[in-house]
Amino acid sequence: MHFSELIKTIKERREVLQVTQQGLADLSGVGLRTLKQFESGKGNPTLLTLQKMADVLGMEVYLKIKNGTPNK
Repeated sequence: MHFSELIKTIKERREVLQVTQQGLADLSGVGLRTLKQFESGKGNPTLLTLQKMADVLGMEVYLKIKNGTPNK
């Protein structure tokens, strides 16, 4: 999933659950400014921040690391 899709998915889930940005910030412990920057595509949240938001929204975060051949 690309970062823009991740932003869209989290924002849509928040809206479906009728949780305001302020509500998600309060429930997750993520700063409102951080959340607004994330949803506008300007922020760069840590995995911990993403996990906190996902927990409140009933979502799971999976990290996929791709094993590739290094360039020579």
